[in-house]
Amino acid sequence: MNKTKNRCFKKNSNENQRLHVVSRQGEPFENRRQAGRLLGEELKKQHVTHGVVLGIPRGGVIIAHEIAQVLGVEFDLVFTHKLGAPGNQELAIGAVGEEGEVFLNEGLARQLSVPPGYIATQKERQLADIQQRCGMIRDIHPKILLKGKTVIITDDGIATGSTMQAALWCVQQEAPKKIIVALPVGPEEVLEKLAEQADQLICLRVPLLFGSVSQYYKQFNQVQDSEVLELLKKGA
Repeated sequence: MNKTKNRCFKKNSNENQRLHVVSRQGEPFENRRQAGRLLGEELKKQHVTHGVVLGIPRGGVIIAHEIAQVLGVEFDLVFTHKLGAPGNQELAIGAVGEEGEVFLNEGLARQLSVPPGYIATQKERQLADIQQRCGMIRDIHPKILLKGKTVIITDDGIATGSTMQAALWCVQQEAPKKIIVALPVGPEEVLEKLAEQADQLICLRVPLLFGSVSQYYKQFNQVQDSEVLELLKKGA
């Protein structure tokens, strides 16, 4: 077997069976569109041929659109913000979704002695930001209901994984049949933790020495709202 492009890398017998690594190499993608197309093809190989693809704004929307094109399925955005811990906003203690639903990791909140007032304030702040961002988009592209469906959540890559964690928590509240996380690139230790909360996690590139997400793209321009709106119009 070619170890430079091992299709289901297993480092030991305790390997998380939900995590599927396509390559250990760190070769960059041309752009997000190429990454999305490659993810779509890999999902096909894993016999994922139906469902709803959700992209995390903004870069993840391009990835989601390309996956949806390859699979011939619907795509949508997942609007969610993490609730960061006091003094460490990168540590997610919960998440809020676009309709105001809240998931709180109560065990972690108790461990950190997070006061209820802090959680309420953070919820209102994050929800206001979500509603401002998604108001115009939902006029063009109404939210797709996820109950009982296979849901594929994607982004253009992860580093700490906190944004994807928030998306997972919020999607779980909608009772989908199955949740698959599909990513172009990410660090193994973060992917392993996320895979524990999904039915399957597929990642195209898992370099042994991970840097920033942007270094794995030759073109990594900032995605504008106008581009997101255009993709949603096409999807509609």
